Amino acid sequence: MKILIVIPALGSVYGGPSKSVLEFSQALGNRGLKVDIVTTSANGNTKLGVPTGTWIQEKFYRVQYFDYWNIFDYKLSFSLTSWLLGHVKDYDLVHTNAIFSYPVLPAHWACQLHRIPYIMTPHGMLEPWALAYKSWKKNFYFTLLEKPALQSANAIQMLASTEAKRVEPIALKTPLVIVPNGIHQQDFQCLPDADLFYQQFPHTRHKKLILFLGRIDPKKGLDLLAGAFDQIHRQYSDTRLIIAGPDNTGFLKTAQNYFVGASCREAVTFTGMLTGPLKYAALAAASIYVAPSYSEGFSISVLEGMATGLPCVITTGCNFPEAETHKAALVVDIDADQIANSLLWCLQNPQQAKAMGDRARQFIFEKYTWESIASEMERVYQKYCYSKL
Repeated sequence: MKILIVIPALGSVYGGPSKSVLEFSQALGNRGLKVDIVTTSANGNTKLGVPTGTWIQEKFYRVQYFDYWNIFDYKLSFSLTSWLLGHVKDYDLVHTNAIFSYPVLPAHWACQLHRIPYIMTPHGMLEPWALAYKSWKKNFYFTLLEKPALQSANAIQMLASTEAKRVEPIALKTPLVIVPNGIHQQDFQCLPDADLFYQQFPHTRHKKLILFLGRIDPKKGLDLLAGAFDQIHRQYSDTRLIIAGPDNTGFLKTAQNYFVGASCREAVTFTGMLTGPLKYAALAAASIYVAPSYSEGFSISVLEGMATGLPCVITTGCNFPEAETHKAALVVDIDADQIANSLLWCLQNPQQAKAMGDRARQFIFEKYTWESIASEMERVYQKYCYSKL
């Protein structure tokens, strides 16, 4: 089976979706599927230093980057459009990632033209909060371009059961398939020494670290976290909050001001984006993981916190009710006081919190590895792959 995966960008500043597509493609290729990825060279306000218009062979897949013009963040790429219109017919199925971004649109048009099946993954962008955010910018675009593409798709991949339920009011009438994100288990079998993180951020040594791992973005709930952490720090002066993630929308100053307003800015470290061993060392150094999001598709960083064995406090906006069902995390309403109370419980009950973290680690390894996710998605592909007419 030959699969084409289309995503607007793979730059690391875009966080979870980019990471998930690469790791998912690797797992699919490892199963024997022929996987190609096409994308732009975008990386926030810069461009990736990669060759464009030529295939780059990775271990289990190929990727080709295209030049683009960044117009209102829509990443217009005429070279990618031309390539899609000419080459989509060479594939058995096309899988697009993201909405409200131009590069996926010509893929849908080409699939309809050549009668190639396609599956769309919105990565949480059909969530009510996401649709309401800057709705003035999205409504016309959605009605004119995105909704017809969604309605013509063979299936829409939802990353969580709750995401699927929240999409129901849109009445797309397109089959919804629920296949979540995953992690590579081997990445969490032996974490780097936490001292690697302490060497980089020495003021965090000998502190109880609460880790937020994600993009600096309005939907991540950092305003809620500021109010919650202020309550925690007043009771536990040896706590320190680590905000680890990139700022690709210019939201950093606003986020920092949340903590200034909550009178706890001096106990918060903004590390910027952490990658490779340094990111895993941050997970090793942390005492608690927190995700106060208003809206997510299905957060890879939540999976990473749980796979590390950390006690995790996440909101219902993270779309992971199974974590609560399996007693693998504390899942709370999108509310600063509830976040604070759950963080406080973890600090006051370290043995019970550790046991919850241990359950989380086992749960993720059993249910949410890329190997099992790729197997599940291959069955979906087979269902919707039909003979070209």
